Amino acid sequence: MSNQSPLTGDAISMTTTDRRSTPDFSAPTLEDPRDSPDSKVPQKSPPKSRAFWLSFVAIMFAEFLAALDLTAVGTALPTIAEELKDTRGDYIWVGSAYALSSTAFIPLSGNLADVFGRRSVMLASIAFFVLGSALAGASQNMNMMIAARAIQGIGGGGILTLTEIITADLVPLAERGLYQGLIALVWALASFSGPPIGGGLSQGGKSWRWLFYLNLPVGGTAFALVLVFLSVKRPEGSIRDKLAKVDWVGNAIVITGTGLANVGLSWAGIRYAWSSAQVLVPLVIGLVLLVVFAVYEAKFAAWPAIPHDIVTNRTSLSGLLTTIMHGIISIGLVFYLPVFFQACFGASPLRSAVDFLPAALTTTPFGFLAVLSITMSKKYRPVNWASWAISIIGFGLFSTIREDTSTGKWVGYQIICAIGVGPLFGAPMFPLLAPLPNTRAASALALFSFTRAFSQTWGITIASTILQNMLKKKLPATFVAQFPPGFEIAFAAIPAIRQLEEPVRTQVRAAFADSMSVIWQSMIGFAGLGLVLSFLMAEVPMGTTVDESYALKEKEKDR
Repeated sequence: MSNQSPLTGDAISMTTTDRRSTPDFSAPTLEDPRDSPDSKVPQKSPPKSRAFWLSFVAIMFAEFLAALDLTAVGTALPTIAEELKDTRGDYIWVGSAYALSSTAFIPLSGNLADVFGRRSVMLASIAFFVLGSALAGASQNMNMMIAARAIQGIGGGGILTLTEIITADLVPLAERGLYQGLIALVWALASFSGPPIGGGLSQGGKSWRWLFYLNLPVGGTAFALVLVFLSVKRPEGSIRDKLAKVDWVGNAIVITGTGLANVGLSWAGIRYAWSSAQVLVPLVIGLVLLVVFAVYEAKFAAWPAIPHDIVTNRTSLSGLLTTIMHGIISIGLVFYLPVFFQACFGASPLRSAVDFLPAALTTTPFGFLAVLSITMSKKYRPVNWASWAISIIGFGLFSTIREDTSTGKWVGYQIICAIGVGPLFGAPMFPLLAPLPNTRAASALALFSFTRAFSQTWGITIASTILQNMLKKKLPATFVAQFPPGFEIAFAAIPAIRQLEEPVRTQVRAAFADSMSVIWQSMIGFAGLGLVLSFLMAEVPMGTTVDESYALKEKEKDR
């Protein structure tokens, strides 16, 4: 799932009200205050109107658009690289450019949504996504493809973030489990459809271009649905006043810092050594800029994009920190389990997608049941604790898988791990938002999406570095010598394994299995840290109201 799974969102007052009238949350506190008195009073929600369901369908369709592309491109990547004559290993940037731009622009999309309204930013995001898709389909070389994917990423990140924010505008936190689950089902449908579609379209010549061209009619439909049916309120005021409320300096810092850090992480241990200037310079500068961004937001920003009360409240902070751990372990599972199938079992890219179905088919229903149980019980700590504990067990079982492990075992281990990892796509969102007034939720969820996306980049890099270093130690020296420096051994070696003679083929597969085992062991450690951090959560009553500043514009007869 993302690098990602559906989240939720609400609204922010720090960017739409006079800062002088906003309570000061900058002082650290161990309590979990809610400054919305209405949220403490249980209220029975009225039946959902026609306007609500039309708006909800519109944003689900947009979510499907972004999720389908995210899961389909990876399967077709080898064919795309071959067709565009990639001789330098630049294919890795087809995915990295999308992840880099989508992550970097997430805070800005949340900030703009507060100032200009949800619908306009969602429409702009869909337009960027469709434009990037058209350019990607028409790409004549790898540089054009990478640039197109960066444009796509701006739109894709905005779509996913705005989906969560709009959902929170429509549904109070205490009732959000059902609707969060419906979005997860849409994500799952796209995720299951993506790999077979990508594999099918990459089988013959230039048909891979339709992988991007198909986004044009789908994107056009999503744009029309949002334009016609997503009827929500937007802030009043002139364009000049609205532009003045955007945190341009803060967003420029975080976009630059995130971009540089992601460039360093993408190159680290693959194209350049970790100790090289090409890795250290962008990585260090990027991380320093992210620290500068945090200081600027806390001390100098007139209209801060990040609410201070998130990092000064232990329950919200716990939700954010566990999101980091989950981003690392979830991307490790999604990204590297198919690699294991291809390297150790000799599966094709399409076959590895099929072998991954036990995890994919388990993640979504258990994620749905988890958020639904939180809504019904009004308690989020048990689900978070249980999910982390099961994740530890699941990755522990994964660390025992070898190249000759029976089908029953690796299928069963996938299911156990997915039962733990799946609920954590949505469960940390509840402790993050519960202590906050509903006017803070949009910026909180933009930070939530950004944190997950950025931590997934770290997760890929950590796992890649482990695999690269372990393979250099365990693979036969004669096998390693045939690959040029600067290529990631895992992806360069996998296509050649089938052509190897015995006993070298078995030795190479065993080396991959042993190396992958170290990745799963590292995931046990991150899952264990996630469990420890989850104990910081307090059980705070969840809000029963939404921010009326961004509510539906519906006629009374529709209620």
